[in-house]
Amino acid sequence: MIKFLIEKEFKQLLRNSFLPKLVFIFPCMIMLLMPWAANQEIENINLNVIDNDHSVTSQRLVEKIGASNYFRLTDVPGSYDEGMKAVEKSTADIILEIPRHFEKDWINGSGAHVLIAANATNGTKGGLGGSYLVNIMNEYAAELRKENPVSAMAGNIPMIDVTTLNLFNPTLNYKLFMVPALMVMLLTMLCGFLPALNVVSEKEVGTIEQINVTPVGKFTFIIAKLIPYWTIGFIVLTICFGLAWLLYGIVPVGSFLIIYFFAVIFVLAVSGMGLVISNHSATMQQAMFVMWFCMLILMLMSGLFTPIRSMPEWAQLITLFNPLKYFMEVMRMVYLKGSGFADLLVQLGALLAFAVFFNVWAVRSYKKNS
Repeated sequence: MIKFLIEKEFKQLLRNSFLPKLVFIFPCMIMLLMPWAANQEIENINLNVIDNDHSVTSQRLVEKIGASNYFRLTDVPGSYDEGMKAVEKSTADIILEIPRHFEKDWINGSGAHVLIAANATNGTKGGLGGSYLVNIMNEYAAELRKENPVSAMAGNIPMIDVTTLNLFNPTLNYKLFMVPALMVMLLTMLCGFLPALNVVSEKEVGTIEQINVTPVGKFTFIIAKLIPYWTIGFIVLTICFGLAWLLYGIVPVGSFLIIYFFAVIFVLAVSGMGLVISNHSATMQQAMFVMWFCMLILMLMSGLFTPIRSMPEWAQLITLFNPLKYFMEVMRMVYLKGSGFADLLVQLGALLAFAVFFNVWAVRSYKKNS
């Protein structure tokens, strides 16, 4: 039975001369144009400071950085390796390492050297965060020179030498941050909203009533509706992988299998959400309005353009209920960090919960007259 229903859906989809072209042209245009979008101002950057000097000068520097609105001092690890573990777990965005003899080198005028290691998964965030730190330290150096005018007049002008290391994205290429997230957006629209609109269109023309009076079960009917769009969605996702490589030279550090595995769960979640909307919509206009509203909110609250940590705390709480957020994290972590299943357990649990919740709701809310 399901074989004939799927065949019917594919025929109905291909019978429309415009929709199949739009399905493939739209992703190409998104991949070509959207990666050039600009990012917003970065705030609330998580900073870890490794103070190997423990001098008055180094402590004053740490306090001055902590007083900035741009940084949030989250930890003071004992070594660089501990700081790197925090970066890999995404609990730290930037590491500032102050070496031994920092104050001594400053006083001697030989130049104080510090290291800035930025998590450049988000190239813009890493680059701006490093620039903010450099500016703060330049201001601090000017303050110290005013406090030691004798050394400055003698030509023994101490300086702070800064070395910046951008982790995961050394060239600060913002496209490495945007392109994986755009794939998530495309998969949401193709596998979540298009099949839902198809259900509503059948309500309007009355053909769904012919299905309702047949022995076809609710679960079989819903699966038959979704499989063609799932197939198209994964084809488009594969095309996007190719476009990312051809246009921008972007390939994942991690495994494609992990991406496809999480994509299956994500598609189950968003298609269930779309079917819930279609089950509660009587007309195409109503469904399109609700879906556009949901799509707009989900995209803005997913970290697509603005980092979630830069949002207010109340907005960060709302993002916990956004499935797009978790799959975007998966895509970026696999693409830029090469993360494996052990690093993505939180995202896996969240996406599974969304998939079960929305699909149970969709099956229970679909009213079938037999």
